[in-house]
Amino acid sequence: MGRPLILQVLVLLAVFLATESNKNRSQTSTNFLDKAECSCKLKGGLDDCSCDVESIDSFNNGKIHPLLEELLGRNYFRYFKVNLNKECPFWYDDSKCALKDCAVDICTEEVLPEGMRNGHEIKKYMTDSLKEKEECDEMMELSTVDHTLSQESKDAFVEWTEYDDSQLSFCVMDDEDENDMQYVDLLLNPERYTGYKGESPHRIWRSIYEENCFKPVQSTRPSYSPNIVSKGSPLEGLCLEKRVFYRVISGLHSSINIHLCARHLLPDGWGRTKWGPKLEEFRKRFSPESVGPQGTTRLKNLYFVYLLELRALVKAAPYFLNQTFYTGDQREDSEVRQLLMEVLEVARQFPYQFDENTMFQGDPKEARRLKEEFRQHFWNVTRIMDCVGCDKCRLWGKLQVHGLGTALKVLFSGDIIGRTDIPHNRQFHMTRREIVALVNAFGRLSKSIRALEDFKNMMKTS
Repeated sequence: MGRPLILQVLVLLAVFLATESNKNRSQTSTNFLDKAECSCKLKGGLDDCSCDVESIDSFNNGKIHPLLEELLGRNYFRYFKVNLNKECPFWYDDSKCALKDCAVDICTEEVLPEGMRNGHEIKKYMTDSLKEKEECDEMMELSTVDHTLSQESKDAFVEWTEYDDSQLSFCVMDDEDENDMQYVDLLLNPERYTGYKGESPHRIWRSIYEENCFKPVQSTRPSYSPNIVSKGSPLEGLCLEKRVFYRVISGLHSSINIHLCARHLLPDGWGRTKWGPKLEEFRKRFSPESVGPQGTTRLKNLYFVYLLELRALVKAAPYFLNQTFYTGDQREDSEVRQLLMEVLEVARQFPYQFDENTMFQGDPKEARRLKEEFRQHFWNVTRIMDCVGCDKCRLWGKLQVHGLGTALKVLFSGDIIGRTDIPHNRQFHMTRREIVALVNAFGRLSKSIRALEDFKNMMKTS
């Protein structure tokens, strides 16, 4: 065989191998989402979950997501009261984002619905006027007794009440009466890429994962929780409850990353820019070529936290029946209530609900200790949100973490884990901010799963 012929064969072989390699890479990039296993299956206690990603996609994108989009555009849910000026409680940070896309537009009182303006805001939205009268009579009776108490005793009672309330909460709550509390119109301040990057956001997530997520331990495992992940799992050595904590944090992180990819700043020719999905950024954060198998794991965790918050909405539904969702516009309030009831009914019909009854079981003393440890870890995560250097990122971080914390409160408040009947638990209540955060947080997860569908289609045609 002559040398020219050998060279031709080698060239053809090289072209063939390069073509096959690119084809394989394209196939991997296209299908890494589609081949993900059922995202709600958990080893130990939840292994028998029969759901799959396709079922959740169909349910979310075709049924509940359109309803949520309409609901979250209504006044009751579009305005969120928040303090964006709190100092970071853990470290000094002077890396405040100065980019214009980091800024948040604060609502003036004139644009707010009447029921949310100073002097008109209602903190409890109970329709049962008789119950309100009974509570009023009870308060009058208590005030009569207070005349015989010292101021020191009264202050102590306030502290005791605040402590009792905190035992039901998984979040550090902003004080409603703080001067820095302001309403933000979420529709005018959408969650999207802001240019906030570098050491500051990296430190936020490092602190959350390395200091506040549970880590595998080599010591003897608690006897009350036999659901330990088998060897080979990245969460080996963690009981069910600690795995759940990690997965909800990871799922929330994935959801936030998807929002940033879905609404990225793109060139639009002639020096102009526009907002839209950036496939390259999505691949960088989730594709096997960039992050290995962790990309699929992160997306599965998104589906997991979606199921957890969906279950919280279903469980809280009886409580919502007693709410009026007051904004001062009777017609609007009635429509919001009807829309929310539709959302809750659709949520209730989904057959693959998260089962909170599998958690914090066994020896009551050990279960309470683990539950408190779980709560304290998440409590710290809520405080870390005040360390975010970008105002818009801080706004959406606080709202989504607050919403997730409210979901945990719904699922795990009380001594009878998972089985507490919320409507008949007199201690249980939610503020307007908690209700707004819970529904918006689930809306964000729903939006992420809908955006995944768009990215899948983009990858198939890219």
